[in-house]
Amino acid sequence: MTGPAPDDHDTAATADDEHGRQRHWQSIYSEKDPAQVSWFEPTPAFSLAMLDAVTAHPAQSVIDVGAGASRLANALLQRGFTDITALDIADGGLDIARRELGPAASRITWITADLLSWLPERRYDIWHDRAVFHFLTDPAQQRRYVQTALAALRPHGTLIIATFADDGPPACSGLPVARYSPAQLADTLNQHADTTLAVLEERREQHRTPWGASQAFTWIALTRART
Repeated sequence: MTGPAPDDHDTAATADDEHGRQRHWQSIYSEKDPAQVSWFEPTPAFSLAMLDAVTAHPAQSVIDVGAGASRLANALLQRGFTDITALDIADGGLDIARRELGPAASRITWITADLLSWLPERRYDIWHDRAVFHFLTDPAQQRRYVQTALAALRPHGTLIIATFADDGPPACSGLPVARYSPAQLADTLNQHADTTLAVLEERREQHRTPWGASQAFTWIALTRART
């Protein structure tokens, strides 16, 4: 299956911006040590905690969007997951993750794509996003993201999304971000969904950057409401 085709005006906007977004993130990974970017974490503790909260199990398929150089894929392999996909707009970040995994990288599906133009070719049980959605400050981009996520999820699949909290930083990597409380994030996602998304879990994280700064994150897990 494929995701929904964007509206004509969405297509034009995506084409105009996609190369710029890709260059921006590619430069981040080519110019900085991956362990020195603000979002670095030695282990993806909160991601794993959210997966535990929604009782994710190794038989389920997981797509990590905006994966970059994240160590989540490796952590999932260690837990016995066998159907793992990592997607990012910049291949530089994915390449770092592949090198760290070594031969085990062949057990992951790697996709280099911009979420705003990507058309999913299959469905997943779990959609994981740590700090992609908050970069989408335009409602049209938010709508496109939600459409793509729902097209990529099985009917009762789970969305796990983390953004800066409403008292978190106003920008990251030179780009403005949208900040959310759990209720604000759930409301925004539901505004752009063609179905009702029910919140399964919500948590707050105080992420510590490599240089010791504290950044507040909002995490929520949602699924399509059963009718």
